[in-house]
Amino acid sequence: QVQLVESGGGLVQAGGSLRLSCAASGLPFSSYVMGWFRQAPGKEREFVAVISWSGDASYYLDSVKGRFTISRDNANYTVTLQMNSLKAEDTAVYYCAGGRTIAVVPRAFDYWGQGTQVTVSS
Repeated sequence: QVQLVESGGGLVQAGGSLRLSCAASGLPFSSYVMGWFRQAPGKEREFVAVISWSGDASYYLDSVKGRFTISRDNANYTVTLQMNSLKAEDTAVYYCAGGRTIAVVPRAFDYWGQGTQVTVSS
């Protein structure tokens, strides 16, 4: 079956960096758009970044542009989210997701990981 497994979350001070990874299995990885979403307590799940099938196009939430970078390795079935200059408002559970089309809404994605906690202390 399809599995998406995130890793790399943790506690970091404001201004610091974290690198999230998502390992995929059970799906034709290069045929799937991959995205990162996040959900803070009491809030809706929010789009963060998405990358195209080949990795030649990516899109970001405005508030993370210039700070976060999404990338993928189709040979190793992984997608990463490099997060720099982290802010307290980036605190959330971060989810990896796979879908068939480039989109920014959760309902467009078919597969989800279990999430990894990112906590940024101010």
